[in-house]
Amino acid sequence: MEDMPLYVLLVALIVLLILSAFFSLSETSMMAINRYRLKHLVKEGHRGARLTSRLLLNTDRLLGVILLGNNLLNAAAATLVAVIISSFFGQNDLALLIGTVCVTFAILVFSEITPKVIAAAYPERIALASSYVLTPLLKVFYPVVWFVNLFVQALLTILRLKPREDSAAQKLNLEELKTLVLEAGHFIRKKHQSMLLNLFDLETVTVDDVMVPRGQIEAIDLDADDEIIHNQLLTCHHTRLPVYRGTPDNVTGIIHVRKVLNQMRNGEVTAAILEKIMREPYFIPSGTPLFSQLQLFQENHERVGLIVDEYGEWMGLVALEDIVEEIIGEFTTHAPTQAGILVKQEEDGSVIVEGSSLLRDLNRKLGLRLPLGGPKTLNGLILEYFQDIPEAGTSLKIADYPMEVVQTQDRVVKVVRIFPSLVSVAGTGEPVTDHQP
Repeated sequence: MEDMPLYVLLVALIVLLILSAFFSLSETSMMAINRYRLKHLVKEGHRGARLTSRLLLNTDRLLGVILLGNNLLNAAAATLVAVIISSFFGQNDLALLIGTVCVTFAILVFSEITPKVIAAAYPERIALASSYVLTPLLKVFYPVVWFVNLFVQALLTILRLKPREDSAAQKLNLEELKTLVLEAGHFIRKKHQSMLLNLFDLETVTVDDVMVPRGQIEAIDLDADDEIIHNQLLTCHHTRLPVYRGTPDNVTGIIHVRKVLNQMRNGEVTAAILEKIMREPYFIPSGTPLFSQLQLFQENHERVGLIVDEYGEWMGLVALEDIVEEIIGEFTTHAPTQAGILVKQEEDGSVIVEGSSLLRDLNRKLGLRLPLGGPKTLNGLILEYFQDIPEAGTSLKIADYPMEVVQTQDRVVKVVRIFPSLVSVAGTGEPVTDHQP
C-alpha cells in the first residue's frame, strides 16, 4: 500500500469518509423517523417505507449492521492516514500525532456531526432511501451481526435490562395524545382541535358535571289540576318533561311534548292521559363518565336521563344534547326562563354570576381555573369553603380569585361577584344558560 501514489490514497480516504457518513446518516434518520408517518406510507404501499419498517422491527440487527460498517470504515480511514504519514515521515511520533488529530477532526466533521445533523432535519427522506442499501447489507453481514448481538444480549441480561418492543415503545397515553393534537395545529383546524380535546375529556368528566340541577328542571305534577297541567304544557320550553306525583322525589315517567300535542286535538290533556303516554323514567347513577353514558344512550335508545345518587335521590337531569355540547360546544337555543349562567361584567372589571352556575361552565366562559374535584356549582364551592351559609357582603378568595357574596336566599348563594383579574369574559352581557331538551 505504501507504493501506491498519494492521490490514490487520498481518494481512498475520501471514499471511506463518505461511506462512513452514509452510515451516520442512516443511523440518525432511522431513529428519528416519525413512526406514525411511516405506518401511513406503508399502508399506501411505499416500497421504501416497507423496507424501513422491516428494518425497525429488529433494532438490534439494524444498529448492528450500521455500527459495524461505520466503525470498520472509521478504523480503515485512521489506518490509511497512518500509512500516508509513515510513507512521508517514517516513524515520526509527532507526525503520527498530527495525523491522528487530523483524521479524528475529519471523521467528526464530515462523517459524524454534519451527516447526523442533516439526517435529523430530513429523517424520512434519508431513511427511506438508505433502506434500499441497508436491507441487502444486513443479509450479507447477518452472520457477523448475529455473532456480535450474542454478546450484546448477554451483557443486557447481566445488567438485567430488557429492551421494550417497538410497538410498546411507540404507544401513547392520553396526555401524550392530547399534546400531539395540540402540536398539530398547522394540520388540524382550531375548531376540530378543540372537539378532539373535548372528546378525550369525556372519560374524566361525569354526568354530574353537565347535569341540569334538580331545582332548575321544569316538571309536571300529576296531582295538579288539569287546567294547570294544560297551561304548563302550552308554555313549556322543552320537548321532554319529567312527570311526578305529589313531590319531585316521586318521579313516575317522562313525556314527549309531541305526543301530548296529538292528544290536544281531542280536547284538554288530563293527568290520566299523561299517564298513558308517558315513558318509564331512565335513571343514571351519579358519577357515570360522559363517554360511557353516551354509549348507554345509544344502546338504550334514550335521549334523557335522571341522575340519582347512591341513596336513590334525584339530583338532576342530563340529556344527549348536554354530552354533544361537551364535544362540539354550545349550539342549542336555551329556554328564556331557564336560570343558568348569567354573565354580567361591571365597570370595575368584576363579573356578576348566578350561584347555581356550574363550575365547568364558569371556567369555560370566563377562562377561570376553579377546582372541579368537589362541588359542581359555585354555590356548592362557596358553602364548602365556609362550612356554613355566608351572609350577603361576605368576601372570600378561592383559587386566587377574590369573590363577594352579593345575595343569599333560601339557604343558598344566589348571586356572586367574581374579580377575575386579567381574564377576558367571553360573551359579556349575554345570558348563557344551562338547558334541558
